[in-house]
Amino acid sequence: MSERIAITVNGEDREVAPGDTVAALLGAIGLDTRKVAVERNEEIVPRSTYATVALAQGDRLEIVHFIGGG
Repeated sequence: MSERIAITVNGEDREVAPGDTVAALLGAIGLDTRKVAVERNEEIVPRSTYATVALAQGDRLEIVHFIGGG
């Protein structure tokens, strides 16, 4: 069985696989990477790096999902 790492997403505890990236997390949650902003440990993650920023034990993420309307 593979080891998991614990992170916090929008105040909720979550486990992910070691090496998972911000993009992988967003995909698992079902969010479009083009319609969100991500803060990791109180620093904004540039959208261009979502696929390369690996999550680490204890990371705290805040994800804001933009919803269109009118």
